[in-house]
Amino acid sequence: MAMPSSPQPEVAVGRRTVLGAGLALTTLHAWAAQDPEAEALLRKGGVVAAFRHALAPGTFDPPGFRLGDCGTQRNLSEEGREQARRTGVWFKERQLQPAKVLSSPWCRCIDSATLAFAAPQVWPALGSPRGAPETTGAGHLRELRQALAAASARGASFEAWFTHMFVLSDLASTNTSSGEALILRADRSGKTEVLARLQVQG
Repeated sequence: MAMPSSPQPEVAVGRRTVLGAGLALTTLHAWAAQDPEAEALLRKGGVVAAFRHALAPGTFDPPGFRLGDCGTQRNLSEEGREQARRTGVWFKERQLQPAKVLSSPWCRCIDSATLAFAAPQVWPALGSPRGAPETTGAGHLRELRQALAAASARGASFEAWFTHMFVLSDLASTNTSSGEALILRADRSGKTEVLARLQVQG
């Protein structure tokens, strides 16, 4: 899927609240809370695992925030990095490999994706909502829904998207926890369906 060019999103300024000993990968043991059917849905394919980025303490990005400069952003804590690694372990143990790994341009999303799977393809449509109120732009939502419909039609594989709480709220009309994935599919009319939730634990 060719990612269209898009203006760089700005940091959101409103209602965001994000929750804030890494272990060697070989010592991690992961299990999934909620919706045991998530694994079966991923294995069948035709879905997207849309993740909210892992734990990144604080709220908002600091003054002087710049995309492409992680030192100016709110980033994953060690707990968040471990959370992302555990996610990767859970998928690897089950031999579940996404056909595509896509991420918001924000470093906390890119790092979550990289630690869980591999370096992602950055996609501006997954970026944090712009301005106030914190709503995802209509153009970005349209891109996301089109991509979800395409992934749903392919079947036999799944994609992993890494994004932000408010993007998921606008796309799927539900709240998410840090590191949680919504297993999404587009119905025949193009409406987003939440089929299951996946929260990997240690």
